[in-house]
Amino acid sequence: MYFTRSGRAHSLNETPPLAEKITEEPVINKTTGQSTVTCVYQANIAGYWRNVTFLWCKNLMNHSFNVTVDSIEGDFNYTCKIELKPWHFWSKKGYKSFEVDGNQVEVYWDLRSAKFAGGPEPCAEYYVALVSDEEVVLLLGDYKKKAYKRTKSRPALVDAVLVYKKENVFAKRSFSTRAKFNERKEQEIVVESSTSGPRDPEMWISIDGIVLIHVKNLQWKFRGNQTVLVNKYPVQVFWDVHDWLFSSPGIGHGLFIFKPGAPAESESDRESTSQGGCDDSDCSSSGYYSTWSNVAASEFCLFLHAWKIE
Repeated sequence: MYFTRSGRAHSLNETPPLAEKITEEPVINKTTGQSTVTCVYQANIAGYWRNVTFLWCKNLMNHSFNVTVDSIEGDFNYTCKIELKPWHFWSKKGYKSFEVDGNQVEVYWDLRSAKFAGGPEPCAEYYVALVSDEEVVLLLGDYKKKAYKRTKSRPALVDAVLVYKKENVFAKRSFSTRAKFNERKEQEIVVESSTSGPRDPEMWISIDGIVLIHVKNLQWKFRGNQTVLVNKYPVQVFWDVHDWLFSSPGIGHGLFIFKPGAPAESESDRESTSQGGCDDSDCSSSGYYSTWSNVAASEFCLFLHAWKIE
């Protein structure tokens, strides 16, 4: 167990805030291509909202996940590391406990049948349960009944909230991840690129097999953003692939951010709409954004770090 600086926790009676800081970046080994997934949740532990971070890591020789819980004062955090050695079947099911501000916190996991979609984070047939005071304060995976049966604990009174997910992916041309933008299901996100050869560089971003963004002349449009519809819900997409085009391979990565909800309407947009300074088509477009601006935007963000390899 070791300690690092972190953000302040909040009382159970307070609204869970957005994670107050991005967790420290894991060291990225570009030679071995270590893929990582960081998920930060807000969960109620011992009467306080705290940041709980899951860090999944995988390379050719090792597979592990860390669980980190913030202290109340936010001056340090508590970390429990679990090694999932591929040649030890028993290590894929287990139990560990550690103390958080004097309170016992238990981690139960079962990944013996877990399915993976190419990354270090499992996607089906598993559970990881965080238990405090005989309450499952955070539960990952679809084996929920098995988790409650094994932990002999009750469900949390308030569900944990996923604040953001950050993933480092290594590939030559195609980078994929998964995220849940609404209450329906997880979507598969694929970023494909063509940055070498005689043709001008291009990039495609697809969700569930449908290309929603196609960027031509990428050498001039290596930074940008666009709002797309996913199952009729708006999702903002931001990209910066400067290092793909103008840095040596493996030195930098492409950055992609996916945020549910429409962009906030600016003051100038509201003024032009109220003054009638637009035609019918412009007004309908502005109305689309203003309609969604009345809805509380999701706090969730997905950060995809796409590393190109030779």
